Amino acid sequence: MARFLEYQGKDWLAKAGMPVPKGRPASTPEEAKEIAEWIGGPVAVKGQVQAGGRGKAGIVKLVNTPEEAAVVAAEILSKTVNGLPVRKVLVEEKLDIKKEFYCSFVVNGAREARSPMLMFSLEGGMDIESVPEDKLLKINVDPLYGLQSYDAVDLAAKAGVAPEDLSKFAKFLTKLSQTYKKYDCMTLEINPFIMTGKGDLICADCKMEIDNSSVGRHPEFGFDIARDLPGEPTELDYIGWSIEETDARGTGFLMNMGYDEVSPGHIGYHPIGGGSAMMGLDALNQVGLKPANYADTSGNPVASKIYRVAKSVLSQPNIDGYLLGGFMMANQEQWHHAHAIVKVLREILPTQKHGLPCVLLLCGNREDESLEILRTGLADLMTADGPGKRIEIYGKQYVTDTKFIGERLLALSKEYRAEKEAQGK
Repeated sequence: MARFLEYQGKDWLAKAGMPVPKGRPASTPEEAKEIAEWIGGPVAVKGQVQAGGRGKAGIVKLVNTPEEAAVVAAEILSKTVNGLPVRKVLVEEKLDIKKEFYCSFVVNGAREARSPMLMFSLEGGMDIESVPEDKLLKINVDPLYGLQSYDAVDLAAKAGVAPEDLSKFAKFLTKLSQTYKKYDCMTLEINPFIMTGKGDLICADCKMEIDNSSVGRHPEFGFDIARDLPGEPTELDYIGWSIEETDARGTGFLMNMGYDEVSPGHIGYHPIGGGSAMMGLDALNQVGLKPANYADTSGNPVASKIYRVAKSVLSQPNIDGYLLGGFMMANQEQWHHAHAIVKVLREILPTQKHGLPCVLLLCGNREDESLEILRTGLADLMTADGPGKRIEIYGKQYVTDTKFIGERLLALSKEYRAEKEAQGK
């Protein structure tokens, strides 16, 4: 899912008419000081990363003066949380909190629902997992018409909201429901939203995740990449997104897996489908090899799309091998993969990665023809001293034998690494 940082989500909430604290993001201590001066009172300085538990990580601080805001901003901007560097802080007014609440709109994928769902609790400002089940109320929301006022009033009343505040809560929740739909959200969580001493309801935090498939309808969001990534996007992630964004035929998913381009034992990993991907990871894990990336070309993509993904995988520097993991009896026509792989290996191996281990497993629809395409198209490379001397091709007889595939890749990669070291590369 495409995710917003807190300050970005709050900006879009404000544009939709939702109440948010006065504040702006800052990238430097000097900017944080200027924003605190503009606010003109005590402020909260909040590190902006895609990670939960920011308070426990020490990147949310309350201060009284602009000078203090600059000091804590410098401290927070120097931190890393869950491997993610803090590049911005949100400086916003300190709120007069009377009571904290929790609400979120998510997708209820249950067969009997298949709709948005509102979760609401009077116990806000804490991990939702810690809230007792009987204090977390849930209601499915009509996907066409959104949350209706009478349903919002009923939900708030059941939760224990005071009668004089029911109309206020209903207005807040129904407006948030409209925002959820307007922005094509998968998740819109406000934890907490608060009631001030004056009785106003304000979104004190915001977690907003957008459906990847809807990003094309929202150029105003300015997403460079609509992916749920484990860290900051890498060059490979941007390449993978450019492939998928411009060609919707089948799947062409490609992402970095934390590959540092230095450590040995990383394999360019190219599975075909989710189940196949798990088996391929098992093959690597059993022998101590690591995936440099994750790629997926399933859903019967055309050869040109498979070629772009495979070439990106194989172009990664310093990998010790390539695994095409078709560990499933796929119903897609596998000769598209065969044609694409032949073209890529003929381009990459002779000029860039002579002797790179390439274990190719293909099975399923058009298997015999596909294996013949691979063997014929790569035959002249697979000579004893040829650039494809470590290519091995397998079919359905090894579709469940992850141990064998892993051991072959390990043996070939050790041989390849030793050869490179002997050559001083």
